[in-house]
Amino acid sequence: MTNRCLDLIVKDHSPVTLAPADTIRSACEAMRERSVGAVLIVEEGRLAGILTGRDVVRAIAEGQDPGTPLAMVMTPDPDTIAGECTAIEALRMMSDGGYRHLPIVDDGTIVGVVSRGDFKGLELDRLEEETGLWERIC
Repeated sequence: MTNRCLDLIVKDHSPVTLAPADTIRSACEAMRERSVGAVLIVEEGRLAGILTGRDVVRAIAEGQDPGTPLAMVMTPDPDTIAGECTAIEALRMMSDGGYRHLPIVDDGTIVGVVSRGDFKGLELDRLEEETGLWERIC
C-alpha cells in the first residue's frame, strides 16, 4: 500500500484553481464549497502558487482584508511532485518541507493536489517508522 502512485490517489479529484487576482474571500468560498484545504493558483496555464487554510488564517490574523488578491498571500512557486511518484515519496517530501498539501504536476500540467489526509494508515506508519529510524541514527 505504501507504493500507491499519486496519479491513482487523485484520479477522481479535480483541483480547485484560481487566478492570482482572485481574492482571499473567493478562495475561502471555493474551499468551503468543495470541502478542500487548499487552492492552486494558476497563471497563464502554469502553477504560480498555493493557498491553504493555514495561509488564510495567517493572512487574516496579520490584518489582510478578505478582498486581498491571492498573489499577495499565496505561497509562490510551491514544491511539486510528479504523478508517477509514490505515496511515501509525497509523505517524505511533505514531512521534510513542513506542509500538508502538495501539488502534483507532470510536464508542466497540473494533475491534482494531495493532502496528508489522502494517505492511509500503512503509509503514515511507514513514514513514522522511517522518521524514527533516522532519529536513532542521527
